[in-house]
Amino acid sequence: MNLQTPRLHLRPVRPNDAADLFIARGDAEVMRWWDRPPQNSVDEVRSIIANHAAEIDAGTVQWWAVALTPRGPAIGEVDLSEIDAHHRRAEVGYLFRREAWGKGYAFEAMTRVLRYGAEELGIERFAARLHDGNDASRRLIERLGFSYEGRLRGHVRRDGARRDCLLYGRQGASS
Repeated sequence: MNLQTPRLHLRPVRPNDAADLFIARGDAEVMRWWDRPPQNSVDEVRSIIANHAAEIDAGTVQWWAVALTPRGPAIGEVDLSEIDAHHRRAEVGYLFRREAWGKGYAFEAMTRVLRYGAEELGIERFAARLHDGNDASRRLIERLGFSYEGRLRGHVRRDGARRDCLLYGRQGASS
């Protein structure tokens, strides 16, 4: 399902988006707050895309490349994951290359994804999980209407250390 905002075009991630997504996924600063370290190659990103195909086909993940034009290069990615139709819940995620930071793209894209999730998929509850210390992401999530719900101590292992994650939640299409 393609989605659109006033400035952005969201299209399902495809294998040929791998090179564009690698610009963010291969950047240590962009990936600083991600569960996994930066990817090492376009082929690794292509493999990640392929590995998610079954989840996408099953309807438990929806993943979009974000571009400035319908066929333009991906400047970022947004997703709904852990989609549970029975409980009507999903987790949100986003990742943008550094050149796209500070322009409101993540807010605009996520606002559209949240509306799609609520109106088209019937999602009633959204969750977001952030690494402790990721203040920019925390501000974005709060601006999107999410509220802090708790701390997951030592939830992920990254670079040889356990990291706490902060859990945020939100009901429906608007807070």
